Amino acid sequence: MALPSQKQFQYWGIATAVFVFLLWALGNVLTPFILGGAVAYCLDPVADRLEKWGLSRIMSTVLITLSGVFIFILMFLLVVPTLIGQLGDLISQIGQIFQDLPSTWESLKGWLQGRFPALDLEGSFLKEQLTSMGQAIQARGGDLVSALLSSAQGVVNVVVLVVIVPVVTFYMLMDWDRMVAQIDDLLPRDHQETVRSLGRQIDNTLASFIRGQGTVCLILGTYYGVALMLAGLNFGLIVGLIAGLISFIPYVGALVGGVLAIGLALFQWWGSDVMVDGETVSQGINWLRIGIVAAIFAFGQFFEGNILTPNLVGNSVGLHPVWLIFALSVFGSLFGFVGMLVAVPVAAIIGVVARFLISEYKSGQLYKGHIGKDS
Repeated sequence: MALPSQKQFQYWGIATAVFVFLLWALGNVLTPFILGGAVAYCLDPVADRLEKWGLSRIMSTVLITLSGVFIFILMFLLVVPTLIGQLGDLISQIGQIFQDLPSTWESLKGWLQGRFPALDLEGSFLKEQLTSMGQAIQARGGDLVSALLSSAQGVVNVVVLVVIVPVVTFYMLMDWDRMVAQIDDLLPRDHQETVRSLGRQIDNTLASFIRGQGTVCLILGTYYGVALMLAGLNFGLIVGLIAGLISFIPYVGALVGGVLAIGLALFQWWGSDVMVDGETVSQGINWLRIGIVAAIFAFGQFFEGNILTPNLVGNSVGLHPVWLIFALSVFGSLFGFVGMLVAVPVAAIIGVVARFLISEYKSGQLYKGHIGKDS
């Protein structure tokens, strides 16, 4: 005999309360295990493919782990130092821009007063504020980066993640199919097919976003970063990384990255006076390089919309960007970093369950009313 709906609601409510409490109480402890589980989930199709090619599950897991360690070491040696250096230079550059704004404002004020004599643009408040802001950014920006990098607690957390996450990923990846089978065996018999159907929809949603859209973001971030560096743009790696990370929001990644890159290109290749052999030489605006930067993002947007997204994400039901941003904001505010990690799967579960409940509601008597009775 099936449990009454009220009892089932109570049990599921208790389970949800326990989950929220554990997430709040053990957030820092759960972080490496959640990360390891997420990585194992993303790599499970690769392990399944290697098994189809004749490798055992253990050998597939070992091969994937060794490849991941090699890629991580390579990135740490080649990419991370460049990224940190560019980040420090970018903060100093932003501080210098703010510090130069008062002189720029004086030039603009003179031009405006010449064209519009009635304008009253006198006053030193804005100039003082811009100067102090620039000096603060330039003086404290480097200290902030150094503090973040040299923090003992931060170093300990990074070491813990670097050591524990690969171990958790290895064991979860090796036992993934067995864990799924055990969970399936624990499903309540009366609702087994319904829960399986919801599980498949949740898996399709997560596969669409985490595996598909995550791969798109990784490819685009790598493309933008490498292309901008080859084009000679200062801070190209950071701009590419930013554009890639937010590419899960349609058009926003290319728009934000493009505006940021073109702004930096204009600042870098705008006409200026340089000293050549003791003589001052005026350089014009390098429109060719600025155009190359714009073309990089135009091609990236075309490549994403016509090749990457159709092939890697497909038409499977994904997470709406607004719903995803809301979930990340709420869970990040309530549970910190670990909340942001679980925001995507929880948002997928809530979305699938909400669609299921709406479907049940529309097929029920409450929605159909007298029309349902007559038919």
